[in-house]
Amino acid sequence: MFLEARLPHIACYQECEQSQEEDRIACLPSPPGPGTSALNSLVVSCASAVGVRVAATYEAGALSLKKVINFYGTNPGDAASPSSVGSPGLDGPKDSREEQVKLESMQGKKSSSLVDIREEESEGVCRRLSLPGLLSQVSPRLLRKVGRSKMRAVALTPTYSGEADALLPSLRTEVWSWGKGKEGQLGHGDVLPRLQPLCVKSLDSKEVIHLSAGGHHSLALTAKSQVYSWGSNSFGQLSHSNSPTTVPRLAKVCNDGSIWNIAAGPDYSLFLVDGEDFQPSLYCSGREEIGDGGVLSDNSCLKSPALLLTCSKLGYISSMAAGGSNCLALVDRNVMGYIASLHELASTERQFYSKLSAIKSQVLRPLLGLDNLGAASTVQLLQEMASMFSKLCYLIGQHGASLTNFLQGLKEAKNLAILKHSNLFLESYTEYCTSLANFLVMGGFALLAKPVMDFLSKSQALLQDLSETSEEACPLVEVLNTLFFLPIRRLHNYARVLLKLATCFEVTSPEYQSLQDSSSSYETLAVHLGRKRKEAEYTLSFWKTFPGKMTDSLRKPERRLICESSNRGLSLQHAGRFSVNWFILFNDALVHAQFSTHHIFSLSTLWVEPISEEIGNMNGLRLTTPEEQFILISSTAQEKTKWLRSISQAVDQALKGTSDLPPYGSGGNLQRQEPPISRSAKYTFYKDPRLKDATYDGRWLSGKPHGRGVLKWADGRVYSGMFRNGHEDGHGEYKVPNKILNKSDCYVGYWKEGKMCGQGIYSYATGEVYEGTFQDNMRHGHGLLRSGKLTSSSPSMFIGQWVMDKKTGYGVFDDITRGEKYMGMWQDDLCQGNGVVVTQFGLYYEGAFNSNKMMGTGVLLSEDDTVYEGEFSDNWTLNGKGILTLPNGDTIEGTFSGEWGSGIKITGTYFKPSLYDLEKDRPKALRKLGILAVPADEKWKAVFEECWHRLGCEQPGQGDRWKAWDNIAVALTTNRRQCKDSPELLSRSHAQTLESLEFIPQHIGAFTLEKYDNIKKYLVKACDTPLHPLGKLVETLVAVYRMTYVGVGANRRLLPEAVREIKSYLKRIFQLVRFLFPDLPEEGSTIPLVVTEIKGRRSFRSGKSNSRPESPEPGYVVTSSGLLLPVLLPRLYPPLFMLYALDNEREEDVYWECVLRLNKQPDIALLSFLGVQKKFWPTAASILGENKKVLPNTKDDCFASAVECLQQISTTFTPTDKLKVIQQTFEEISQNVLETLHEDFLWSMDDLFPVFLYVVLRARIRNLGSEVHLIEDLMDPYLQHGEQGIMFTTLKACYYQIQHEKLT
Repeated sequence: MFLEARLPHIACYQECEQSQEEDRIACLPSPPGPGTSALNSLVVSCASAVGVRVAATYEAGALSLKKVINFYGTNPGDAASPSSVGSPGLDGPKDSREEQVKLESMQGKKSSSLVDIREEESEGVCRRLSLPGLLSQVSPRLLRKVGRSKMRAVALTPTYSGEADALLPSLRTEVWSWGKGKEGQLGHGDVLPRLQPLCVKSLDSKEVIHLSAGGHHSLALTAKSQVYSWGSNSFGQLSHSNSPTTVPRLAKVCNDGSIWNIAAGPDYSLFLVDGEDFQPSLYCSGREEIGDGGVLSDNSCLKSPALLLTCSKLGYISSMAAGGSNCLALVDRNVMGYIASLHELASTERQFYSKLSAIKSQVLRPLLGLDNLGAASTVQLLQEMASMFSKLCYLIGQHGASLTNFLQGLKEAKNLAILKHSNLFLESYTEYCTSLANFLVMGGFALLAKPVMDFLSKSQALLQDLSETSEEACPLVEVLNTLFFLPIRRLHNYARVLLKLATCFEVTSPEYQSLQDSSSSYETLAVHLGRKRKEAEYTLSFWKTFPGKMTDSLRKPERRLICESSNRGLSLQHAGRFSVNWFILFNDALVHAQFSTHHIFSLSTLWVEPISEEIGNMNGLRLTTPEEQFILISSTAQEKTKWLRSISQAVDQALKGTSDLPPYGSGGNLQRQEPPISRSAKYTFYKDPRLKDATYDGRWLSGKPHGRGVLKWADGRVYSGMFRNGHEDGHGEYKVPNKILNKSDCYVGYWKEGKMCGQGIYSYATGEVYEGTFQDNMRHGHGLLRSGKLTSSSPSMFIGQWVMDKKTGYGVFDDITRGEKYMGMWQDDLCQGNGVVVTQFGLYYEGAFNSNKMMGTGVLLSEDDTVYEGEFSDNWTLNGKGILTLPNGDTIEGTFSGEWGSGIKITGTYFKPSLYDLEKDRPKALRKLGILAVPADEKWKAVFEECWHRLGCEQPGQGDRWKAWDNIAVALTTNRRQCKDSPELLSRSHAQTLESLEFIPQHIGAFTLEKYDNIKKYLVKACDTPLHPLGKLVETLVAVYRMTYVGVGANRRLLPEAVREIKSYLKRIFQLVRFLFPDLPEEGSTIPLVVTEIKGRRSFRSGKSNSRPESPEPGYVVTSSGLLLPVLLPRLYPPLFMLYALDNEREEDVYWECVLRLNKQPDIALLSFLGVQKKFWPTAASILGENKKVLPNTKDDCFASAVECLQQISTTFTPTDKLKVIQQTFEEISQNVLETLHEDFLWSMDDLFPVFLYVVLRARIRNLGSEVHLIEDLMDPYLQHGEQGIMFTTLKACYYQIQHEKLT
């Protein structure tokens, strides 16, 4: 079937969807041959019936353009004749036609529609660029897109309706046309042809939703069911006059204006109209074919549309099409009334849109156009209501167009927009009715100015007709309220029609359930909005009944009255005899009015509870607010119940939001719940002295801040964190603005009862940062204070103990500017007591301090080992008796005065010791170091005390062990919750470690080595996380140790202090561990070993495999170093080993020089030089798995495995691990010798020492002296006389032997 085959022009309208017909027609190929132009005109005609958003244009050369003009100039009857295309009769008018085209082109250049036809790329990707197959003789190119629709700024017309435009057809459309316009069928007001698309301006803002193009006329259908027609009217096909028109004019089809489909034939028009019982009726106007033989008569035409009665018997017509001399109608079967219900929904929706459009155009638009509407607040509410009305009206128009398209499609219930996008409709109705109720509460139309009311009074008949009000004496305001509340009635209609549709399906089907739920939702909303209207009217009557300044100040558009106590049904307990207490409950506040004053209590921070009968007040209610609590007495039990229920429901609604509408589909059967005791709310304090004018926003519990929240003071202070019972309690952040520096102090840490208490970081506006413990808003306990930066005038750092915001106790102060570090006792921010000072120039002082000065007895050492022991009066100032020992051993004993380094006055005796006395007495002065320093056990007491407090012990070792384990579990769980939202702080392995630590280790029965190993594993895990009290302790100790012995503190004189400090750590941590694990034996105790056969153990002395130990094993000795050094020493190793390296620098330089020179020799020469017996010389060496003969020039091949093993001593940390490396080295030597001798042997020290000396030399360990001294200082005493002790002694002897080895 060919549609509109004879039309030589195109008319298209702009909208969001493209019909299926476009996709089908646009794909038709263009057949070759002389009939191409005619066929192209056919395709163009078909495409004109399709609504597309973009249009296409072509340009061609002069010859092609002439062909197109010639084609447009032919008669319709000759268009299909191939012979008529090139007839000479066309040459005459050709020039005039070209002139017309040129004129039209010149006019088009001045038209914004032709010039500005480019659109943004983002909007064009979903639109068709061209219509393929058109005019094949013209070379196509990429078409320019049609210009964006530019709506005029008309009041009450939504510019963009957001979600609705994306889901429903758009009503902001434009009509564009081009082609032949001889009969005015293009609608531009002339009869010129158009080669490019041009907008039909007269159809702007007409909301065209459907177009149809006939032979020489065009039809346009709008969303308001109006039809515009233009073009030829020779047979009356335009339906409005006997003369043709070149611009669109409104057609008169039927009286009720319920047209919803159109079709244009060659010279007639069809209109589909809603008839009785919503059954469509078909109207026709234009040329009519009569007679049995198909003979046409000149008078056979219908000048005005006539009803085709024969078509009324067809049933429910869903769509129609007009051909050349045939028409087609598609009819649906009305099964169980399903189709009838759909037509009813679509018809009533279109009628409802027409009514809303009439209200908008005839009432609202003129009303808003008046100059003086009234007060600004009233006008604003009216404009807001009008805006919501316009938005709803536009949505209804979109839905009507959507239903028209729906009737012409598959008609699946699930695709109904009112069902599929019900939230869109429910929200729009709710928004409109809310704005209307707000306008009504503030006085409504009665508050408008007198000219406005006069204008409305003149239109009262119109208003009564639109509002369907029959009472003639009805007041004007009532008519207006009825008129604008009409949408509520429409919601009932939705619910009724959807319920009728549901009855067409099985009860068990999903369609039935979906339709039933939607019907319930619309009915629930209609009831809800009706109730909201009554609440608004009730509130308005209250404002009218009680006028005055107080009530005027309370009047708000969103505020609704719930109940009030003017009937004296509620009074204040213990109120005076003549006092007046008036309580007014609104939906957002409770107002307590007394005489001329009143106070407003926000419902979000109001708690109400009935008073129990035991107290004696049968009808009492207790009201709790953040700053007040009072008791209300009701006159009767019923009054008490009414107020309790009203307040509870109002509070619950205020907490949930502005709307109390149940969830869609619930049917309104939800039970109201009591308002929660714990809630989130915002409140500004007005009475509390500490919080006056401060605003709190966060969680509440029974009238007090409780949970997470933010507290802001009027002076700019802000606290954000946890609250408990109205006070800051838990972790939080606190900022205090400093107006002088224009910065803020910031504290991040823990609080207790409104004060800083516990761990925290305080960043001062001055640049100082304190990180440590607080108590009662003061620095108290262990803490670190950084003052200034490296680039500032006085950068410094203090770490130590604080008492009541002052440095008191042991601490370390690093004065970066002066290059000095003080390690000693403090009192009230002053150095007081014993201490040690080291400088970047190598000076070392230990002794007494008084008021920040070296005052009293002390010892001072310089870098060159000059020692002064005596009295001081100021920093680096000698004053009094003393002894000065020079580096060569000479001493001066007497009285000294003067500043060190600036000249010292001496009165005394000079002693020159003999050579024997020099060697004997020289170490005495250095041996005294540490006596005047702070004892190691007195250092960092606050750190250990905090750990004991975390375990619940007031004093070290005094407390309940199970309570300590409970505190550990609580700390781990709490810290895990705080770190839950910080993946970077809590990795998966870290989380698994915390989970394993939450289980308390149980030890039942005798203590065995297995239980000891379990304790060691637990400690390793505990010290890996700072969330565990022991882990926090270790982390803090590592920080203070590095702070002490790094930088200026890296002084070789401090090595003994550093070693003593580590041993003190071990002793005090061991006390903590024994408190948690009471079964752990004391220091030095022995754990008996289970006697098992040790297979394959190789003795380094004989090299043989021995299955029986030479002596019975006494058991495993428990020591603090063996248990804790593996955990502690790896963290402290860098600063400690640096001190060892500095202390042994001189002797290690001598050692290293010998190592370098001796390693220049080949293996055989070095073995011979060291005196290794030849029987121990390897004859072959394994190199990369291959055995090679040892030659005289072979180097670094002999005993290679033993050398490689010994080199691993630098990769270990603890003395135990280093001793194991030494032991494995001896075993490797024995194995190599055993492979060389091929027989059993027994080592003697004379044989073993040279071989081991060779291995030590070849290992080339740079800081071997530091390794030896570290092992010697920290190894367990019980190992010194065992097998490992002998091996270590051998290594130590090798180190000293290399230093004194003669190289020649």
